[in-house]
Amino acid sequence: MGKTLSVLVLSLVVLCAFTQAGTGNTKTSNQKSRVYLVHADELFYDRWRNNDAQVLRGNVEFEHDGAHLYCDSANYFEQTNSFEAWGNVRMVQGDTLSLTSDFGYYDGNRKLLQAKVFDSSKEVVLRNRETTLTTDTLFFDRIDNMGYYDDGGKIVDKTATLTSWHGEYHTDTKDAFFTDRVKLVDGSSVLTTDTLVYNTNTKLANIVGPSDIHSGSSHIYSELGFYNTDKKQAELLQRSKVMNEGSTIVADSIWYDGITGVSEAFRQVVYDDEKNKNGMRCNYGYYDDLNGYALSTDSAVALEFSEKDTLYLHADTFKVFTYNINTDSVYRVMHAYNKVRAYRFDIQAVCDSLVYNSKDSCMTMYTDPILWNVNQQLLGEMVQVFMKDSVVDHAHVINQAFSIEKLPEEGLFNQVSSNDMYAFFKNGEMHEGQAVDHVLVAYYPVNESDSTYEGLVRMETSKMRLLMEHKKLVSIWTPKADGMMYPMTQIPPDKKFLEGFYWFDYVRPLSKDDIFDWRPKKPGTEIKTSKRSRGVARQINTKKDE
Repeated sequence: MGKTLSVLVLSLVVLCAFTQAGTGNTKTSNQKSRVYLVHADELFYDRWRNNDAQVLRGNVEFEHDGAHLYCDSANYFEQTNSFEAWGNVRMVQGDTLSLTSDFGYYDGNRKLLQAKVFDSSKEVVLRNRETTLTTDTLFFDRIDNMGYYDDGGKIVDKTATLTSWHGEYHTDTKDAFFTDRVKLVDGSSVLTTDTLVYNTNTKLANIVGPSDIHSGSSHIYSELGFYNTDKKQAELLQRSKVMNEGSTIVADSIWYDGITGVSEAFRQVVYDDEKNKNGMRCNYGYYDDLNGYALSTDSAVALEFSEKDTLYLHADTFKVFTYNINTDSVYRVMHAYNKVRAYRFDIQAVCDSLVYNSKDSCMTMYTDPILWNVNQQLLGEMVQVFMKDSVVDHAHVINQAFSIEKLPEEGLFNQVSSNDMYAFFKNGEMHEGQAVDHVLVAYYPVNESDSTYEGLVRMETSKMRLLMEHKKLVSIWTPKADGMMYPMTQIPPDKKFLEGFYWFDYVRPLSKDDIFDWRPKKPGTEIKTSKRSRGVARQINTKKDE
């Protein structure tokens, strides 16, 4: 019996020891989450007057889980593990984070500090390394390391200033979330939106709503994307817009560098320049604003809409080079290649490659160029069209020039061939034409009395000049000419067409959508380049590869 009692007593002692150990550990764990009063010059307690609060005055200091809180006076509620602080309130956490205000309420159980100022000339200030947050009322959650406000605030980092009506800032990740009247200013860049996610460390702004970015002369509109305020780089999605001095780029996605002036646009790219009345459509575009260089490819179409009707020009690739940029003598050269096709209601054209030089307003077409206007076809080895105030001033067909007019009667064509041809225009209409050197003519004169064809005239001369008014032939002048006229019923079949005659109606673009359908000439109908123009052709082929 005595032995049994001893064992029982020993068991109870061990059990009590374990119980005491458990109780002791629980107390230690609770103490770690308690708010500690470190110092106060004065302390008094009046349960009935201060709602169970310990009243502290003079150099008050609290400590809670690594954070120190200072103030002039405080009410300390030990039972709820909280306190109210007044006067020069300051919280310090480590060596990187501090907060100052006029008033603060700290809930130790939730690790939540509410800080306020009562003087409109003052602000609650939260500093985290090089980032400063200021507002009238701030909530700081130490569990999530997050400060947030609901009545307007501002965040300033090394280079950027961000204001909003609602916002939160995470001191550990450096992420900031803002809504309602958001404005981000960084140097010359200003971003305004209603919703923004921003990281003060990476300087990356995450655009998640309708946003405008102004930087110098450029303006960006986006509803989804990213903008790096430090590098001035943007990655824009969902049909964003980049606008700059009258020009606009819209695409499914755009990459833009505000420092280098380089942008890339992808998929369904729409570029319009209202100032110069031109544009571009493509699926890939590269633009270098500082150097004045541009490239467009993949279903690329250049538009020129200075006239009443828009001109649509398609090629595999377009390149634009700018020379003497930022000077009074600036000019641009556009290269279009290969398989160039153009359509406008009144004019159509095809060629292998094309160059437009704004210095002399000249458009040059290379390798089997053909132009059509209503029932007229013009071709040669090379065609130059000179513009004046966006209207055709004159044109030059170089080498193997051939002009054909299809007449209303089936199988009849007026034809002129020569080494060179010139056309001069007034108000967009041709008023004079010239054929020079080895001029061959086959045409059907019309009887004015009954509008019937009198026959076929075959003629050879060194030069021919035509004058026109209101698109009608007024007079023809030639020096000495050799020729013959055949009555309509006695025209030899081999005299109806000049050598080299081809009517390329199957090549002609029929609409603005038809410019994408490349249809080559039939084998054997291509123009064989003469020695005279090979040097020029070689020059353009070299430029295409720049």
